[in-house]
Amino acid sequence: MNDKIQKIIEELENLTVLELNELIKALEEKFGPAVMPVQAVATSPQASEQSAKPSKVNVILVDSGANKIQVIKALREINPNLGLKEAKDMVDNPPQTIKENVDIEEANKIKEKIESAGGKVEFK
Repeated sequence: MNDKIQKIIEELENLTVLELNELIKALEEKFGPAVMPVQAVATSPQASEQSAKPSKVNVILVDSGANKIQVIKALREINPNLGLKEAKDMVDNPPQTIKENVDIEEANKIKEKIESAGGKVEFK
């Protein structure tokens, strides 16, 4: 391996996961979609620990349970812009995405609210 490549690798090892993510986005904008997944680039132990804990998730309704009316009410509390028909359609046809790209803390609150109404939620 030549010195130039070795120097680049050493620089990459010192980046945080967020900085690696920014780098990948910049490279994709310049050269097109990345062929290699992010985990293959993130080789430092610190980066591996941070990437194991996602900061943003999608909240998915996987089962509406027996008490669908309560789940519909919970969905409308979570998303006030959601109409009654849309909420009913979500409950009748799981799996459905409740919210996308939310913090883990908010996702857990949503999960608690849906599960207390009788539904089941998972994160992706």
